[in-house]
Amino acid sequence: MTPSLDRRSARPVRRLLAGLWLLLALAVAQGRPAFAQIEGTVDAPTFEPVKIAVTEFAGGSEPDFELGREMTEVISADLERSGLILPLDRGSFIERVSDPRRAPRFADWQAIGAQFMAHGGVSRRADGKLHAEFRLWNVYTGKALAGQQFTTEADNWRRIAHIIADQIYERLTGEKGYFDTRIVFVDETGPKDHRVKRLAIMDQDGFNVRMLSSGQSLVLTPRFSPTQQLITFTSYEGGNPRVFVQDLNTGRKELIADLPSMSFAPRFSPDGRRVVLSLQNDGYTTIHELDLATRGLRTLTDGRAIDTAPCYSPDGRQVVFESDREGTQQIYVMNADGSGQRRISYGDGRYSTPVWSPRGDLIAFTKVVAGGFQIGVMHPDGSGERILTGGFHNEGPTWAPNGRVIMFFRDQGNGPHLYSIDLSGYNEREVPTPSFASDPAWSPALN
Repeated sequence: MTPSLDRRSARPVRRLLAGLWLLLALAVAQGRPAFAQIEGTVDAPTFEPVKIAVTEFAGGSEPDFELGREMTEVISADLERSGLILPLDRGSFIERVSDPRRAPRFADWQAIGAQFMAHGGVSRRADGKLHAEFRLWNVYTGKALAGQQFTTEADNWRRIAHIIADQIYERLTGEKGYFDTRIVFVDETGPKDHRVKRLAIMDQDGFNVRMLSSGQSLVLTPRFSPTQQLITFTSYEGGNPRVFVQDLNTGRKELIADLPSMSFAPRFSPDGRRVVLSLQNDGYTTIHELDLATRGLRTLTDGRAIDTAPCYSPDGRQVVFESDREGTQQIYVMNADGSGQRRISYGDGRYSTPVWSPRGDLIAFTKVVAGGFQIGVMHPDGSGERILTGGFHNEGPTWAPNGRVIMFFRDQGNGPHLYSIDLSGYNEREVPTPSFASDPAWSPALN
């Protein structure tokens, strides 16, 4: 599903896009970030991604050649999934580049329609470590735009490829990349009436999947710490929902605190020192903040309602949450100390699972209206509501660390799968997982 465009606004939007693409052409010619001037929604027929040629990374031996091919595939796949950058078919390349430190023949790359060109090399050193390097060129100006060398353990080759893709993406778009990141989610297996749900983690492209729990207890809503290799989540271990913290490096898990009632829907503060969560009591839920150092608990909401799904703003000064205090699920914002509670959603239907963008300018949400589930965004004051996608059952949005892409899960009746969509509402894609998957949460950038 794509966002609708009012016919009355189509002509001004096209004129605006024409002006933006003139700026883009000038930026490409001068070697500036190609998409730095483009913001907001663009309509699909007009939008064209920047074209880049990514050559196979050269190697010093046959195993190195194969590793170079695999790294090139990862880099190209990352860039292509962004929807902003289009890697050209390598079968169209005229020049075969073997030396990553030599400037290419720019006319050969202009001839195939490339605006930019990236090449590199990879080799294993005598000590077993991996050495890789790359260069990014503007083929019209002949200027090198980026380049770096890496030395690391050989097992890290995929991560190096993601880091290179991040650097290319940032240089061409003016935005931070999001490829060197991970996703924590709930892996689901088994029949619908007897699902086994386990915590799992993977790279953002679906590779390197690792299970973090055994599946003996139901788990929900895993969330990353922004400052440490920790996640917090809800587990039904012992029969009732309680909030845990788990170290991703050691696997150690601990109960967050001995709280007086059932606890769930946790999320870290931006500084990683606190967790905001919900507590259930007498059929109602209230929102509280827990200091991880002192284990002190502060009440943020108190009343006969269901207040849940809290999320801090990036500066930690505000919290967005959902509540049915006025009869239906709606989105509210309050100050971090619980004061100034105010409703911001006023459209048709019910709103839930609000998540603040890392940029601070938008809040993503799930909306249920007329039996359909939609993923949308609005400004923190409730203005500018925009639906990105809809379907039978969409839920649980999470932001890429650059605030450009949203991931969510969709269940069309057979089981949930993960999807991503660009903030413009286009470029929707399924994210591969080994089985059914729900409750995704995007990590901060690793590099």
